[in-house]
Amino acid sequence: MKRNIPALLLVLAAAAPAAHAQKTDGDLDATQLHGRQVFAQSCGICHLAPSLGAKTYGPPLNKASAAGNDEVMRAIIVNGTERMPAFKYYLKPADIDAIIAYVRSVPAQVVRAANESKGESR
Repeated sequence: MKRNIPALLLVLAAAAPAAHAQKTDGDLDATQLHGRQVFAQSCGICHLAPSLGAKTYGPPLNKASAAGNDEVMRAIIVNGTERMPAFKYYLKPADIDAIIAYVRSVPAQVVRAANESKGESR
């Protein structure tokens, strides 16, 4: 049993940054919950830091992403960019709408506070 405690602490420490950046399940509606799941599966590899202090391939996303414009975010997800693949053949329109609904629920100040703690400023 004593050997399991350090492993549990390691798992909890690794999950802390992601838990801090996301709202609780009670604060999200069904669409946003689905969006969080699809986001984690399809977008998280590039847009979520695997551990505290780790850099991501893509920018962290929040309600201010794409200047707060849902249509711009939809176009980026559907068509991709120079560094991001297009998801138009992989995700259904309802999944894309759910991702946008979820990203719009992520507060921008969480991202700003994380960047400031690393010594970065806007």
